[in-house]
Amino acid sequence: MSKTIRITAKRWAGGWELWNGDDVWTQVDVLSRARQQVVDYLDTVEDGIEHSGWSIEIVPDVDGVDEALRAREAVRAAETARREAARLSSDAARRLRSNGLSLADTADIMGVSRGRVSQLVKAK
Repeated sequence: MSKTIRITAKRWAGGWELWNGDDVWTQVDVLSRARQQVVDYLDTVEDGIEHSGWSIEIVPDVDGVDEALRAREAVRAAETARREAARLSSDAARRLRSNGLSLADTADIMGVSRGRVSQLVKAK
């Protein structure tokens, strides 16, 4: 059974306390180990259940985390948009060239250099 849980990480002198709602479950020294620590904790309290496939969201309870999460999402969205732009550019360059347009005309239409058109046509 796969499950999703949200854990709040609260700073303390030894690292991070990992909370589920109003209950402290466990602690960890650095956030990068928080997910595995939660899995290990669940494995000890729910013997016989496989927890490694669970979706465990670790949310640090610190000022600035909302901005950091928005920035992370913006970076992901930008990368997705970049890949889509590259695909569209390659498709457009191939189409224009297959219709008999020269490198120079294709480059002018696309607003890129002739060398870039050559790269786009070769891109997979």
